Amino acid sequence: MKTKDFDKKFDKGEDITKYLDVSKRYRPEQEQKRVNVDFPQWMIHRLDKEAKRLGVPRQSIIKVFVAERLRKAS
Repeated sequence: MKTKDFDKKFDKGEDITKYLDVSKRYRPEQEQKRVNVDFPQWMIHRLDKEAKRLGVPRQSIIKVFVAERLRKAS
């Protein structure tokens, strides 16, 4: 399919998912990399308390807190 035909289908609101190869998809700068961080117990308790309050896992709270701080620093 030519690009202009694909664009026309998209612009008309047609379902274009059958034309996409998602087997090689990725999100730039969103690749995951595991890191280990040691926290004092008081931080773990506070993180767990906040995570429980929000109904999310501890890891989510840590990611949000770090992301917020990095946005402020930019």
